[in-house]
Amino acid sequence: MSNAPQLQPVLDRIDADFDNSLERLFALLRIKSISADPAFARDCKAAADHLAKDIASLGLATDVRPTAGHPAIVAKTNGGGKEKGRPHVLFYGHYDVQPVDPLSLWHRPPFEPAVTDHADGRKIIVARGAEDDKGQLMTFVEACRAWKSVTGSLPVEVTMVIEGEEEIGSKNFVPFVEKNKDDLKADFALVCDTSMWDRDTPAITTSLRGLMYDEVRIKAANRDLHSGIFGGAAQNPIRVLTRILGGLHDDNGRITIPGFYDGVKDLPSDILAQWKKLNLTPESFLKPIGLSIPAGEKDRLLIEQVSSRPTCDINGIIGGYTGEGSKTVIPAEARLNLVPPWSRVSSLKKSGKPFAITSLRACLQIAGPNSPIIPARRPSRSTGT
Repeated sequence: MSNAPQLQPVLDRIDADFDNSLERLFALLRIKSISADPAFARDCKAAADHLAKDIASLGLATDVRPTAGHPAIVAKTNGGGKEKGRPHVLFYGHYDVQPVDPLSLWHRPPFEPAVTDHADGRKIIVARGAEDDKGQLMTFVEACRAWKSVTGSLPVEVTMVIEGEEEIGSKNFVPFVEKNKDDLKADFALVCDTSMWDRDTPAITTSLRGLMYDEVRIKAANRDLHSGIFGGAAQNPIRVLTRILGGLHDDNGRITIPGFYDGVKDLPSDILAQWKKLNLTPESFLKPIGLSIPAGEKDRLLIEQVSSRPTCDINGIIGGYTGEGSKTVIPAEARLNLVPPWSRVSSLKKSGKPFAITSLRACLQIAGPNSPIIPARRPSRSTGT
């Protein structure tokens, strides 16, 4: 039986309850659930408890379940997906957020949500997590709330699983899913951590490129050195690291790590044709952020560069003195945070080339399942990059 006749009353209910819905979202946004920083572990637990209590008020059987890190929430409709003839939906979201540094770039405190006017005339919610992913997951919760308020029950069986470690690679989510797989069985899954193409064009995201977050450390001397004494003779890890980074991409934007593109398939022709019709251009995509020329593979469409082609980005680099003023020091160590797609981890494991510098020590720490530490090969002579 179609639920179409009930849809308009549900939408009317959402509009009528908008102010209350907004305040419920704001209450969640005020919780500093930064998963990357152990100092906010209690806040992550508080966010899970807060959200679980709200979902339970809808009549779903709700648990906050432990993981090896931050807890996850599992909530199920009373039927548990077992009522005959009713499809079962698994909904996924996450309550954790990214760190807020640097605070100086925020126009207001990141955990004090507010509705403000955007430059294009829209009204937007400004707060950490408002669009990744507390805002999205609360749209689903509020939709369930409105539907139950109007009809008394949901039109399908629902299981929600909401984790607290998405922003740090979901490192404990895979074992959690394996342990709880019987509770998570469903006919199909809805992942809310995606977006629309634009304000007028909805999009269905069917796959993602994945992500692997690495930390590379280069170590030289056994202590920091005075550059006035050792400069010119002592190897500088920052110089080595920048030489490595300078060789990661060629002049055409291709990534030079051996084997990096192994197994990467081109888009099916029909999908590529659809993407071309979206007409993503540097003018529309890059100009608003102050750029004009795409940095990816020159023989690929811009939409391919950002949606289907593997990338290798540097998210941070640290080495030497970074405080106010100056300090004449050759650091003993330099490190960087590197982000290739998760599927490219094997090529980084196989290749010692970026780290093959004589008399230095290098390691690659992969922020993925098991987080292996991969020592670099130590050749008898410098092989450059």
